[in-house]
Parts: sequence; C-alpha cells; structure tokens
Amino acid sequence: MNRQNLVGHLALASMFVVAAAFIGQIQRWEGRRAARPGAVVAPRREAPPPAGARAEARESGRPEVLVRFRPGLSAERVRDIAERLNDRVEDEIEAVEGLHSIDDLDDASADAVVGEYAALPEVLYAERNDTISLWPRRGESIRGRFAAAPSAGPNDPLFGEQWALTNGGDRGGKDKADISALDAWAKTRGSRTVVVAVLDSGVDYTHLDLAGNIWQRPASLAPYRDDELGEVDDFHGFSAVEDLRDPMDDNGHGTHCAGIVGAEGDNGLGIAGVNWQVQVMPLKFIGKGGFGSTKDAIEAINYVIQRRRDGVNVRVISASWGSRQKSRALEDVIRKAGDEGVLFVAAAGNNGQDADRFPHYPSNYDLPNVLSVAALTRRDELASFSNYGAKSVHLAAPGAEILSTWLGDGFEEHSGTSMATPVVSGVAALVLSAEPNLSVKELRQRLLDTVDKLDALRGKIASGGRVNAARAVKAETRD
Repeated sequence: MNRQNLVGHLALASMFVVAAAFIGQIQRWEGRRAARPGAVVAPRREAPPPAGARAEARESGRPEVLVRFRPGLSAERVRDIAERLNDRVEDEIEAVEGLHSIDDLDDASADAVVGEYAALPEVLYAERNDTISLWPRRGESIRGRFAAAPSAGPNDPLFGEQWALTNGGDRGGKDKADISALDAWAKTRGSRTVVVAVLDSGVDYTHLDLAGNIWQRPASLAPYRDDELGEVDDFHGFSAVEDLRDPMDDNGHGTHCAGIVGAEGDNGLGIAGVNWQVQVMPLKFIGKGGFGSTKDAIEAINYVIQRRRDGVNVRVISASWGSRQKSRALEDVIRKAGDEGVLFVAAAGNNGQDADRFPHYPSNYDLPNVLSVAALTRRDELASFSNYGAKSVHLAAPGAEILSTWLGDGFEEHSGTSMATPVVSGVAALVLSAEPNLSVKELRQRLLDTVDKLDALRGKIASGGRVNAARAVKAETRD
C-alpha cells in the first residue's frame, strides 16, 4: 500500500469559511488527542491487483484448504479423517454444516491437499484457502480548496466536499448527480438500533467522527466463544486475523468505508455519513499490508451469523473487496447469512471489465441476498475503473473522489467500487431505520426499484440506475 497521510494542519489564512471552521475543529481535536493529528483530503485511487497476484494461503501458518464434508458426518469422524491424512482440523465453520478449515502437517502443496480430500466419498467439495487482497491505491495531488457548504444539511465542516450526498456541480461535477441524501434525511437520519458490519481491514473505532456510532457488545451478551478459537473479546467487533483478535484498523481501508456508512452527522466534526446514527460493527480479516484469506472472511461472516442468532440486529454486511477466485465455501456462508436476514453488499471490482464475462467474487455470486455495486463519478458517469455487467452488477453509487474518515482522526479522498459499496450499505441501513421489519428480499428489491435511471448505465447495470436514498426511504424528493 502506498498510503500518504498528508498535511496534518491547515495553515490557510484566506480560506473559504468552511475551511476555517475545519481548521478550528482540528485544533480542538489536537487538544483532545495531540498524538493523533488529522490528515486532510489526500485523494487516492484504487487500482486492480497486478496479474498473477494470487498467493499461497500457506503464508503465516494459515490452513491450506477448506473442506465441506457430507451432512451427518460427526465431528469425531472428521477429525479421524484429518488425522489419517496427517492433517488437523483448524476450525469448524458452525454456520455451514460440515464446513471445516484443514491444516496440512506434511508441508504438501495446497493443491495436493485439495486433491486428497476431493477424492474422499465423505467430502462434498474441497478448495484452496486463497489469499484476498485489497486493491492497491495510487496517490494523487492534494487540492487546497474546499467546496462551500450547502445552505441546508448538517454542520459537519467538510460536508461541502461530500458530493455523493449532495452535488452542487463543484469541481467539474454535475448538479444533483448524488443520492438525494438531504431529502432522505428529512424523513430519517438513521437509527442506532440498526447494525452494519464492515467486513474489511477493521475500523479505527476510536476515530472522533466514528466512535459514537461504533457497535459495542451489550453487557447482557457474553464474549464470543468458538470451540476452536476459544473465547474472543469482541467488545468492539471481531478480528479473524491470526494472533490479532482486536478489530482495530491498521490499514485505513476499513475506516474509510465505515465513515461512508456512518460517520456521525451534525456533530461539528469532519464529515457526515449516509447515516448520522447507526451501529457500525468492525470485522477485521485483512491485515496491515492489505491481505487476508478466504477462510478469515468466512470466519468473520460466521461470527456475524452467530451474533445475529444471539439477538444482535446485524442486517447488512458491507464488503469492499474481492478476487477472481470463486469459493464455494464463501458462497455457502454468504447464503447462510441471507437465510438469517442479512443483506450482503459487495464491490463489483476495479478492473474496468464486464463482470458477466470476467466474474469477480463475492459480487458475482448469484444469491438472493447479494447486491453488486458499480462506481460513478461526480458527473453521473460510470467510472473508468469500475466493473459493470448487465446481469451480474445490480446498481451503481458514487465511488470516485469520495471523502471519508482515515486513520489518526484523519480524512482522505479515495476512489473505487470499495467506496460505492458502503454508500449502498448506508442507504440500506437508512431504509431499515424507517422500516425495521423488511425482509432481505424486500430490502434488496426496494434498493433496486428506487434507483435513478441513467443513460450512462443502460445495458451496463442490471437496474440501469444509481441508488437514491430519498426514494428508497419513501421521502419526498426534489424535482
């Protein structure tokens, strides 16, 4: 990752009024946390991973394979099979019957281990535990200007830069090419009864513009326990990263996505999320370097399913990542999340290709709870980097030059379908704040039925449109 946290202080004497307000706020922040100065609007662009970037999951002692045994096979029988092959059962994924991660003890290749298990009559399927990587970001030049804040809306000093929420045509944009957030907020600004899980590199849950909207395990709920993992202190969420069970973000990507969903609105700090009030549940399966594994993503989704069964109102998983490698195990656990009432919103990918011809996962899984999201520019055009697909990509959202929260109480701009995805996740949470009893099917269909149709998306996106928050929550909309 080439990440730059640029310009910690704004020493701009003759700035727009909104920039001056932001400077004053930064000074107040520094008084509260001098060791963590804020970063200022460093635009970045996500790029697709280089060709051949698929890595062996054997790194760092990860289990090599994911094996789903046939229904009815006892845990003892599974362990006997693994021991016979000189392997060990690393973890059982409780949400999907028969699914286990297997650690080979012979130093064999992952493909060889897959072959061993796939040949067994007790096995439904076996596959590699592949590496998943975030799309690397490319830095661009910093701009020393800020858009004037709209006359209506929250008092967050950088709100004028959030064109996805309200677009007045600044910086080459197109007037009203946004998600109609102001109209939506006239009806609902979110609810802390709704939980959105951000499945990513974790979240900086101490960020001053996020902390009030971070999920915390209720006192009535015991810490998470797994037979193989033991007891996990999930007070702020869950981490599947080995030997690092704290979901604190040390990469930045997950924090950026979290702010889009639910940075606190109208609090005089930084930006506003699509939801001013919400509970963001940090899920960490990607480490500092931007790499995770299929098994770790599955483990985090398994955690969501269990907490949902425990009574936590997790309704949305926001997934801003992906790869070209299809995983039946990942597909199975996402399907199971849908059975439990969880919508899975996934980034369509940044290859600039037709996903109908060149599938991208998990966004290409044909499941009733999956929504695949493409990225738009501030001119309502499909971003050049965004994947598309008349069948496999469902709707679009703003995803270029998106300002959001960053590590160290900072704020940065980034571009990618990674940024478009939490916009849709946030709108889904807004809808649920007004209509909490909607089923996954009803919620998904509402988001698709209420898009703004765009000529630029005709024949490229299944719905042909951009998500519209106001129409989705059934608010009155502007002309």
